[in-house]
Amino acid sequence: MIAVVDSGALYAAVDLDDAAHHACVAVFRQPGMQFVYPTLVIGEVSYLVERRLGPGAEAAFLRSVAPLDLEAPTPVDWVRMADLVAQYRDFPLGAVDASVTALAERLGVTTVLTLDRRHFAVIRPAHVKAFNLLPE
Repeated sequence: MIAVVDSGALYAAVDLDDAAHHACVAVFRQPGMQFVYPTLVIGEVSYLVERRLGPGAEAAFLRSVAPLDLEAPTPVDWVRMADLVAQYRDFPLGAVDASVTALAERLGVTTVLTLDRRHFAVIRPAHVKAFNLLPE
């Protein structure tokens, strides 16, 4: 199974004191799982790690992302992200969540690793009726 990773879940896996740390790490350790990381998520998590855990933790985090399957938005993704931000303006839905959705749509991925059920339970992706959200 392939999952696109959102910021909250990735941050929780990094921060040992986060309430969702163990649940997120358990998903990352599930056999047979593959993860795709939008580059906007990496930027957001890097910022959060630096602000909350310090520059040493940020440097360690940045080193840890080198072997990951990172995906930058394509030109088509940027347009889709803009459409999603406009469509869900009442949330509001930001660029990072829109990038997760656009990437999942482009790759045909139906599972998102996220703690943000408020947004991802409501978003209606173009390729499926709803996302499968982890951790459960």
